[in-house]
Amino acid sequence: MDRSPGSPYASCPGPSNMVAGTFVLDGATQAMQWSDEIYSIHGYHRGDVVPTLALALAHKHPDDLPRIQAINGELFAHGGHVAIYHRLIDARSREHTVLTAGEALLDDQGSLLSVTGIMLDLTSTIRTETELAARDAIRGALGTRVTIAKAEGILMGRLGISSTEAFRLLATFSNNRNIKLAGVACGLVTLADDPADGSAVGDFIEELITAGPHPRSTSYKTVPAARRIPPALEGPRLDVVQAPGCNAPDNKI
Repeated sequence: MDRSPGSPYASCPGPSNMVAGTFVLDGATQAMQWSDEIYSIHGYHRGDVVPTLALALAHKHPDDLPRIQAINGELFAHGGHVAIYHRLIDARSREHTVLTAGEALLDDQGSLLSVTGIMLDLTSTIRTETELAARDAIRGALGTRVTIAKAEGILMGRLGISSTEAFRLLATFSNNRNIKLAGVACGLVTLADDPADGSAVGDFIEELITAGPHPRSTSYKTVPAARRIPPALEGPRLDVVQAPGCNAPDNKI
């Protein structure tokens, strides 16, 4: 694997603009040596500034600076290894999320000799992973709502009730059985889409009415079903019944 300066690293699939650079801090003078990538992360080009510990600290995010200073105090006094996940503000006022790891060496008198380390700019990777996670969450939420809407439509058509009343039936059954609303909707849609057992959906609707806020309400049409919901769909097992493309057990609804 290529680990030369500037080689991209990524924890997510696909292209990444992640930059990794190295640095060395002189313990006596507080002067620093930065690779070109460290200059870039801070918004500079080589020659723009003289890197020092004070300059590096000046770029730390104000909310993270106290924690970084406390960690540095321990590191400079006792030596050893360190890894700090934090934010910095570059010369163009852009925020970066970085991971800094290094090793501090002390002399025989316990004074700081040097700190050598690497800094990885995780900003682009975190942004990409966040966008992917948000996209998946939106897809899941939309899929769940579509399934609930389908279930409401089935109840509206079968019982001649409004969308609000249909949702209330589903929600009440969900609360009474301690099953996710999306799971109840998926169960109903799955049964309605199964031509092999046309009576099962009627049995399920009968269960919804029985568990509803107004059992046997005269506002409901008679459901053409003689037997109860099949045992395989009773109780908590209902939440594993899914319509195609429905991911109810993974949703919070």
